[in-house]
This record gives sequence, structure tokens and C-alpha cells, in this order.
Amino acid sequence: MRAALLLAALFLAGSAAAQDWQAVERVEPYSVAGSTGLEIYQSIGARGPKLGVARVIAHTGFKLTWTRKYERQGNACTITVNKPKLIITYTLPKLKTKLSEPLKSRWDTFLAGVTAHEKVHGDFIKDMVKEIEAASVGMTVENDPDCQKIRPQLQAKLGELSQAQRARSRDFDQVELSDGGNVHQLILQLVDPS
Repeated sequence: MRAALLLAALFLAGSAAAQDWQAVERVEPYSVAGSTGLEIYQSIGARGPKLGVARVIAHTGFKLTWTRKYERQGNACTITVNKPKLIITYTLPKLKTKLSEPLKSRWDTFLAGVTAHEKVHGDFIKDMVKEIEAASVGMTVENDPDCQKIRPQLQAKLGELSQAQRARSRDFDQVELSDGGNVHQLILQLVDPS
């Protein structure tokens, strides 16, 4: 019984150590205006964040840095510390115009829906960081006393996890932005409530 309790305590301590970070989430608004749903949507089209050559309604970006400790253990190299610092930035429209009902309620619904959509992207990013942390803490490369071979192996794994996160986000957007998708419906309800 005592051994089982000790194992449970060690597992919980390891889990807490792997999760002792919090993402910093911030909103970076951009101004839009209009007195109709269509005017507001046109303002979003003119002022929204650029993604490639096109403008979008909203965007989720992030900055990720790591505090890593590589330790020689015999003739091997092991990552003993890998602590992330994650800042997620949601770029969202902010309406400068005062609205009356029913347009105000439509705008509020639109903004809440777009914000919820972007928060899902934020959750995907947090999941990726947790996967990177899990894959790298304790990573060991044999015959690497100078801790040189471990770095390209780590970068290859990080690349795989990053690509998986991007694919997950693209798949989510494809559903949400398609005809009849959630974001598409939000746009239609803002622009043409009939």
C-alpha cells in the first residue's frame, strides 16, 4: 500500500512539474466602424489582420520560447528541464460605432462567436506546447557527451508537432469557414439577419 501511495505521489509530482506553466493570453484589437451589418463587415475586410495577401476577420498568433537544460549523463545527453513561455495573441475586431438594437445584439453574437473560434486555435497551440514538453523532457541521445546530436533530433520532433498543429488548425478553419459553417453563419447573421 505504501509503495502504491509513493508511486501515486511521484506521478502527481511529475505531472505538476510538467504543467507548472500558464500561457499568457492577450487581445490585440483593431478598430472597425459601421452603422449596418454590411458596413461593419466591409470595415473588417478593409482593416482586419493580414494573413498572406488577404485580410481576415481575426487571427491567433503566438510566441513560444523555452528554458532548456541539456545535461551530460555518462556518454549520453539528456534534456532535464524544458519549460515553455507561451504568449498567445488574439487579434479581434473592436467596434468604434455605438449601435442600437437589434444590430447591437447581432454584433455581440458575431464577436462572441469569432472570439470562441479563435480560442479554439489558442487551445490547439496550448495542446502543441504540452506535446512538445512531454516529448522532450527526459529525451536522451546516446554517444552525445557534448550535447550536439540531441539538438537536431529535438528540432525534427518539434517540426512534426508544429506541422500537426497547423494541420489541425487548417482542418478546423475549413469546417468553420465553409458554406454553412459556424463562422459563415455568424457573418450571414451580421450582414443579413432576415
